[in-house]
Amino acid sequence: FLSIGNICRSPIAEAVFRKLVTDEKLEHQWRTDSAAVSDWNVGRSPDSRALSCLRNHGIETAHKARQVTKEDFQTFDYILCMDESNLRDLNRKSNQVKDCKAKIELLGSYDPQKQLIIEDPYYGNEKDFETVYEQCLRCCKAFLEKPH
Repeated sequence: FLSIGNICRSPIAEAVFRKLVTDEKLEHQWRTDSAAVSDWNVGRSPDSRALSCLRNHGIETAHKARQVTKEDFQTFDYILCMDESNLRDLNRKSNQVKDCKAKIELLGSYDPQKQLIIEDPYYGNEKDFETVYEQCLRCCKAFLEKPH
């Protein structure tokens, strides 16, 4: 899961997906991680509002922000990102990677409610983080239900 800074949206998506696959007893089939397009927050924990939102839903995460690597494009089957800016940056980066096997898509393309973009809640409030959580939950469920 990719977002610009890897402290709000993508760690929420990662934690939600990990909980879904664990609840479904599918964790052995999936390797889940999240990363940033930028290097702004490398090593930082997720935003405290993201952690609080996840905790309210009974989910914990120990993720530390990292930047996407060349190896990510070569080893992951899917790289799911949050908005068009992420998508553009990832497609540009993937063009410089030999043997890119990752399918790069918007996570929102799986949303049954057709909310294509998952907006960055950083400058928002708790309600905006809750919206991100709900979008991630809907999209991750739909993604998991499709045949892979």
